[in-house]
Amino acid sequence: MPISSRDDYRRYLAEDLRAYNPRLTSWRPWHAIKYPQLAWQRKLRLAELMLNRAHGPVSRAVALVFRQRARSAGIKLGFSIPPNVFGPGLSIAHWGFIVVNDQAKVGARCRVHPGTVLATKDGSGVPTLGDDCYIGPGAKLIGGIVLGNKVTIGANAVVTHSFPDGVTVMGVPARIKEAEAPPA
Repeated sequence: MPISSRDDYRRYLAEDLRAYNPRLTSWRPWHAIKYPQLAWQRKLRLAELMLNRAHGPVSRAVALVFRQRARSAGIKLGFSIPPNVFGPGLSIAHWGFIVVNDQAKVGARCRVHPGTVLATKDGSGVPTLGDDCYIGPGAKLIGGIVLGNKVTIGANAVVTHSFPDGVTVMGVPARIKEAEAPPA
């Protein structure tokens, strides 16, 4: 579900803003100073719109300019996140080192923390995540894994296997966290 129209673009921006902070009802210019990751996301979403709508040589050139602007702003914040990977409602907790493979696919309403890597391994594919995922600080998702909806990945987990919907995974290598019995 890439951004292909102005309506999609506005919807993605609104969901990104709401996902980052539900109290923010609309974008204000001074938010760029207080929330630099949100300002970067706006550039990324505009680059996605331009890239997805580029059909002629002139529009492709313009789209590449917007992509480069997003890439440059991302480098300053430590992000290496290519266009068209994350669905609407992306929430980046803090600026810092985040690396994402350009073939990875992440659903709607994903929260990502610094130190995260979504990468390929020996050509085995790239990670695919469902909706409403949480990726803790320092998590590494490697290879052609598929994670379901509402998956929580703990801090510093190394995920190399697929997991179903609604689980919490943690550890090296990542395993499903078993529910603890309440004290008697």
